[in-house]
Amino acid sequence: MKAHSFSHVAITVADFNRTVRWYADIFGAPVVGVSDTPAERVKGFFGVEVPEGAPDPTLKIGWIRIPGGATIEVFEFVPSEPYEEVVWNRQGIHHFSLNVRNTMKWQRYLESKGVEIVAPVEQSPHGHTFFFIKDPDGNLIELIDNKHMRAVLKWLGPLGGVLFKRTMYRRYYRAGGYHSH
Repeated sequence: MKAHSFSHVAITVADFNRTVRWYADIFGAPVVGVSDTPAERVKGFFGVEVPEGAPDPTLKIGWIRIPGGATIEVFEFVPSEPYEEVVWNRQGIHHFSLNVRNTMKWQRYLESKGVEIVAPVEQSPHGHTFFFIKDPDGNLIELIDNKHMRAVLKWLGPLGGVLFKRTMYRRYYRAGGYHSH
């Protein structure tokens, strides 16, 4: 069995409306759906607990469509837990990445918008350029220009995956290489 494509990444935010406005303003990414979650589901499925006598927890969920196909699922919980700084060597997801062209131009544009630039544009040993920003809730976003790899990633992705699995990256697929937690 194979997955068909990447679906979405989810972020938890402090202010749903602020987040929707920010992603629309900065990336031209509109909200394409919004849903309020019943308190029973917030408590049961999501495990949000509140002290006895406190108001029921709430959850607003929305979907922001990034041009090109990706979706960001946005959660606003009340009550919510505070933001924690990204620790690169902590296991788990720590950022998501958006494909752009001309990272230097993007950096200047985002600086003019007052967006927090975490690290300036760098070039990898493979030739692509990238840099990191934070959204208003501290979620880490990488902007990457894959340059010469654009065609490979777009057109040769599936074929390249098969070839690389059988050649230069075969050691990662050997028996015993997968360990479940």
